[in-house]
Parts: sequence; C-alpha cells; structure tokens
Amino acid sequence: MRHLTTDELNAGLPDVEGSPNDGGTVEMIVRRPAVDGREVVDAGELVVGEGLAGDNYVARGSSRTPDGLAHPEAQLTLMNSRAVDLVADGARSRWPLAGDQLFVDFDLSAANAPTGTRLAIGTAVVEVSAKPHTGCAKFRERYGVDAARWVNSRDDLRLRGINAIVVESGTVRTGDTIKKLA
Repeated sequence: MRHLTTDELNAGLPDVEGSPNDGGTVEMIVRRPAVDGREVVDAGELVVGEGLAGDNYVARGSSRTPDGLAHPEAQLTLMNSRAVDLVADGARSRWPLAGDQLFVDFDLSAANAPTGTRLAIGTAVVEVSAKPHTGCAKFRERYGVDAARWVNSRDDLRLRGINAIVVESGTVRTGDTIKKLA
C-alpha cells in the first residue's frame, strides 16, 4: 500500500480542519476483540469503566500503568475520519488499522474539545481525557513514517485523535450525531 508524503498530508489538512465543531457524525465503529484483531460493527455499547463492549481494552491492560491494568483515561479512542481517510490514502478499508474504536467527522482539536469536554454520542456520554493519544510503531508500519510524524506534529489539532472516558453508558451507531455537552 502506498504511503503519503508529508507534502501530500499537509495538502489535505484544510479538509481535516473543516470538520464540524459540533453536530458531527460517527463514520465507523471498530471493536478490537484481540491484539491486531478488528471488527467493524454498525452499533456498539459504550460501558462505564469498560469502553466499547467486546473490545479488548480491559483484558489487554497497559504497559504504561504501574499495575499493568488498563489505563483508566484510555477506555475509548476517537480519531477524525477525515484525518484517517487521508493517511489511509482514501482506502476506507484501511481505517480500522489505526486501532481506534470510533472514527468521527468531528473537530477533535484542543481548542474545540479540550480535556474535560463531554460529548453525547448516540445514547452514551464520553469525556475527553487528559491522556494524549499518539501514533505508535504499529501506526508507522501501517501508514508510513511521514504519516506517523504528521499525526504527532500538531498537538493542538490532535490529528491522531483523543482518548476518552465513558461517563454514561449507552448505544452508539454509525451515523449517530456527536454533540458537545460541556
């Protein structure tokens, strides 16, 4: 698969920045039942303390917590659908490789959705956590070195996406609207 250059990624940035700042849309939901496993679903249950039901978030744990348990501020990850579409060179089938659960047409920038912002998604509510979400070695392998650098280059835009905490359990479906609550 072709990997885009930094210049190509920068050329697509205006489209990413044009994402709605409220009233965005859930474009794709992806469950990770096992490491490197991906399952695109039309609907999912977001559960307080667990994230997306059927995802391996809790079972996988984290090497970044002292006790090895799942990081409490990384129950769920959201990535801008325009950004993932750009790094995937327009191949929607490659979006799940990013490893995020929700791909949304929504402005996830720090200015629009700062830490603590609550988002209503379907019948669930999530809160943007303080834990940064950055491109890792797997992201670099799947989308290229330039893409990994690019998504990590602008902390203010959060091109790699955000971590979130489920604060009210509920159902989320592809096509659901995302609304800022606070």
